[in-house]
Amino acid sequence: MSKTILVVDDSAAVRTVVRTALCGAGYTVVEARDGADALGKLTGAAIDLIVSDVNMPNMDGIAFVRAVRRHPRYGRTPICILTTESERERVEEGRQAGAGAWLFKPFAPPKLLDAVSALTG
Repeated sequence: MSKTILVVDDSAAVRTVVRTALCGAGYTVVEARDGADALGKLTGAAIDLIVSDVNMPNMDGIAFVRAVRRHPRYGRTPICILTTESERERVEEGRQAGAGAWLFKPFAPPKLLDAVSALTG
């Protein structure tokens, strides 16, 4: 059975690139345009991994990670941040919030797939 990944990014172009890479590797993808939209998609269905941007309207990625960590069903779901944010303090803030990996844009799809594979087991 294919693993399902929630991709959260306000850029439709980035979501398309990520979706293409993940679907090409056999994953099922659910998309959300920001953290608030993503929380609305956490309705009980199996989500094996979340890939989220940081800088988004309505609810940024760090606030989203914190909200997911408090969610009874998804609190232990692995989270990978995919962003342009590279400041050490911001990376540490994401890790403390509960992100398990941090990848930088622009990214190479094979690197994304390696991270996804490591996080989904």
